[in-house]
Amino acid sequence: MATAQNRLSTGNKVNSALDNPSNWFTAKGLTNRSGDLNALMDSMANGIQTLKAADNGLSAMTKTLESMQSTLRQARQDKSFNTESLPLAKIDANDPALGKLTLSGGAVGTPLDIDLIKTAKGDSKVATSSYAAPLPAAKASYKADSGMAALTGAEAAAAVNLSLKFGDGPVLPINIASSPGRTTTELRDEIQAIVDASPDYAGKIAFKQGAPGAYSFETIDTIDGEFVIGGTSHDRIFGDSAGPTQFPLSVTGSNGSHDFTINGTKIKVDTTTGADLDTAIASINSQLGEQRSFEAYREPGGKLALRAIVDDAGSLQIGGADAKMFGTPTNGIVAGTNGDLTFARSVDDLVTVINTHASLQGKVRASNDKGKLRLENQSTQDLTIGGKNSTTGKLDGTTGTSTVKGNAVRTGLADQFNELRDQLDKLADDASFNGINLLRGDKLAVTFNETGTSSIDIQTENGDTINSANLGVPTSLEPKQLDSDVTIDQLLADMKIALNQVRSQASTFGSNLSIVQNRQDFTKAMIDTLENGAGNLTLADMNEEAANLLALQTRQQLSSNSLSLASQADQSVLQLLR
Repeated sequence: MATAQNRLSTGNKVNSALDNPSNWFTAKGLTNRSGDLNALMDSMANGIQTLKAADNGLSAMTKTLESMQSTLRQARQDKSFNTESLPLAKIDANDPALGKLTLSGGAVGTPLDIDLIKTAKGDSKVATSSYAAPLPAAKASYKADSGMAALTGAEAAAAVNLSLKFGDGPVLPINIASSPGRTTTELRDEIQAIVDASPDYAGKIAFKQGAPGAYSFETIDTIDGEFVIGGTSHDRIFGDSAGPTQFPLSVTGSNGSHDFTINGTKIKVDTTTGADLDTAIASINSQLGEQRSFEAYREPGGKLALRAIVDDAGSLQIGGADAKMFGTPTNGIVAGTNGDLTFARSVDDLVTVINTHASLQGKVRASNDKGKLRLENQSTQDLTIGGKNSTTGKLDGTTGTSTVKGNAVRTGLADQFNELRDQLDKLADDASFNGINLLRGDKLAVTFNETGTSSIDIQTENGDTINSANLGVPTSLEPKQLDSDVTIDQLLADMKIALNQVRSQASTFGSNLSIVQNRQDFTKAMIDTLENGAGNLTLADMNEEAANLLALQTRQQLSSNSLSLASQADQSVLQLLR
């Protein structure tokens, strides 16, 4: 009964090696192995949670990378670039830079010049003045002057044979018969009377006497032209004993101004407006007007010259009294020699030049905005436009500048990208469990059996940390990196690679998690098997033992009852004997 009660209280039929050595030691081995495996279950459970923590981090990083991709795609699609439209002005041919549109800052960086003029071959002509700067001083009386001592009375009394031609006027014969006793003053008056009698020269030419017997033909007031003096008496009145070769027969007179025409427009430069070359150039261009096709400029060497400044200028024709200063007259018209023409670019010309310029593609885009040059700053940085007139606002190659603001939308998207990148690294840092962070390159070792011969080491590829740097994400995205669509496309490609790396690592960890979970389930089953096996060897059949105890208790009770009955019988016999 004691044995039965012990079996029922312990549940084992083998409680020590004394009970059944074979079963005892066999069950003990099975139980020990089960205990060892059960101890590994905690390690497996921790490993599973560590993998789940890493997977949580990778899932969050995947969403963050997808958000960063979306930010870049939004920047790629955004075209809210700022622009400025500039009207073109007539290009000042005297600008030493010959009219430049300068672009700097933005995506351009170092200043880049675009000529506002171009050079081409054509039928138009360029004329250069034969006069170097400054222009010849205009004289009020540039005269044919006597070059000898004053005539004597006898020379004045002799016959006179002269011819006078001035400018485009006819030849005027001056023939005076000899007159005994005629004085030099009387001779002057007689010649003047002949001049005044000519309808072509009356009021234009004066025959003057300086010192007694010294004569000169001079212009009157604003009359301009050229004197041509001939006749057999010229050497006597205007020459000397050396003969007529000592002094020219043709001397240009001046009224103090230079008068000519440029393609029919009258031009006048006097002692004030022609005092120097720069003043003369400004005066000529002012007289030609704002819509001029030709312009005066300073030729290398300091000469006054004329050139085309529009591509449809046509032929250059110079006429008028002083046209000869620009060349040799032909039928009253003067034109320069054929050569390269410099003229202003049209808006369409500039659009073509800017849009085909290799250094500006993807940085600045030009278009024709109703006759104005429209410049689009394809950058997040401010673009500076040089060559704008600060007063008129027109593009004329002067020193004024203006600023076209950068793309604020792309700048803001760059800031968003950087914030997301920072969160990417923080997610990697926070994905730890029980002190192990697989995303930082920590190694997780999980043992599967009691001998340590079956295990798995879980770690990122090459033990690298999964962060923005190792994924190839820019450490700090600058707004200027979003200037170019090509650069954005490259960033998107890099983000795709980074996303694939994260997804690949998540897949690897997922496979590892499946392995550990399978081994956990397998180990649980093995523990049950071992414990059941040990129990089969040592556990008691409670039904059997309970029935056995009950039988023993019944037997004991029956024995007691029998003894009690026997004792009562004996007592009855003793009572009878009394």
